[in-house]
Amino acid sequence: MTAEQKQAYLRRIDAVNDQGVYKPDWLSLAAYPVPQWYKEAKFGIFIHWGIYSVPAYFSEWYCRLMYYKGNPVHWHHLRKYGKNFNYRDFIPMFKAEKFSAEEWVKLVKSSGAKFLMPVGEHHDGFKMYDSDLSEWTSVNMGPKRDVLGELKKACDENGLIFSTSSHRAEHYWFLNGGKTVGYPNETQNDAYRSFYGPCQNVHKANNLYTLLKQEHGIEPEAWWLEDWLVSSCDLIDRCQPASLFFDWWVSYKAFRPYMKKFLAYYYNRSLEWGKEVCVYYKSDAVMYNCAIFDRERGQLAGISPYIWQGETSTAYNAWSYCTTNHFKKPEVIACNFLDVISKNGCFVLNLGPKADGTFCKQEQDIILELGNWTKTNGEAIWCTEPYKVFGEGKKQKGASFTEHFHYTAKDFRFTYKTGVVYAFSLKPYGKSRFCIKTLADTMDTFHCVIKNIRVLAGNKISQYKQTKRGLEIQLAEKAAQKMPLCFKIEVE
Repeated sequence: MTAEQKQAYLRRIDAVNDQGVYKPDWLSLAAYPVPQWYKEAKFGIFIHWGIYSVPAYFSEWYCRLMYYKGNPVHWHHLRKYGKNFNYRDFIPMFKAEKFSAEEWVKLVKSSGAKFLMPVGEHHDGFKMYDSDLSEWTSVNMGPKRDVLGELKKACDENGLIFSTSSHRAEHYWFLNGGKTVGYPNETQNDAYRSFYGPCQNVHKANNLYTLLKQEHGIEPEAWWLEDWLVSSCDLIDRCQPASLFFDWWVSYKAFRPYMKKFLAYYYNRSLEWGKEVCVYYKSDAVMYNCAIFDRERGQLAGISPYIWQGETSTAYNAWSYCTTNHFKKPEVIACNFLDVISKNGCFVLNLGPKADGTFCKQEQDIILELGNWTKTNGEAIWCTEPYKVFGEGKKQKGASFTEHFHYTAKDFRFTYKTGVVYAFSLKPYGKSRFCIKTLADTMDTFHCVIKNIRVLAGNKISQYKQTKRGLEIQLAEKAAQKMPLCFKIEVE
């Protein structure tokens, strides 16, 4: 895109916002309602797939770390590929020869998820869709296919909601290690600047953990902020996603006016399309209640008054497919799922396909197990709302990157429908006796009359009674399942 074309796009954005219902100010943006489809969804699938799926080592940050001298990824790259092999050289190897949008959608639907959110552009700057803004797209090279376009079509044809994500903001500095690695490489070559990005330096006082701090952060130039705005608007104009996810660096102060313009443009365009949309953000990128807050690999301490999103991955160490991935057990993921929805959240689980477009057996097995569990317990998940308390058990810290949380037999999570309390035991395996303290027969906790209790998974209850200690439930046999067990408690 030429400078003239970019300015024309910026004028178009302003024109849409000038004429539209929603204006680029927080008060106006706060009036945009949360889509009904998102309130009902409860569960979505994120997908990280791109050039980084070719080396398939350590994480989707391969392109950054391969240029950082002393990093294990750097030494791995030198041993396997040599210092003359640049990140761009992986593109011809990204063939996606077994990619099938239909098969992906089929797999996602089998999990019980209601929406699919493949990455549109990650930190590496490679677009997985057709765009006039860059030659570095999956249409022009690599797979030579419009990945997002194919997935959107498959979603639309199979009743799955299509969303996507943009991580372009971080591309401003993401490959800066190439300037200091100590030997010539393509990140230093202006001939490839359109691919590797500005490679802005991150000095010692400005490491990855302080990039958001206003006194230390890199100050992105106006041209980059305009680039980000145009790229974001181009993505939603081309794909018309039902939602868009932004990664963390848009929380930096310089993005504020541009973010407001983007939100107004997206919300106004959604009215033209006749479609409900939403935006997910981290930290304080967006004023509270103007979009949907997202927490990465963590949780909230309690029930949020506004719907939020909790995202994690099947693997502890990465979002993309890597041969080094350490996968979670399905029951761990299910516990995370329940913790999120019990606190008025929507749970998003990430999958990482291989470079050829297939999913590894570990992820397929996780999806199969999760799908069987959501099918059995669906009435306690969909069309529910938080109970007056989210649950009971071990106290949690509300923070990101705290997912190494170990639930115990004393942990329960609740959901609610009129006349029904659903109580999930998060660690039921080998147990036959359960005590739910929240539902004790006292004036301070639970006042309803219990009509009936049954287990959604089919386990037989031999007896139950309310005491001042709690609702005590005795199964006929010890629970054989490791996945959370749901008690359906009908009350009046």
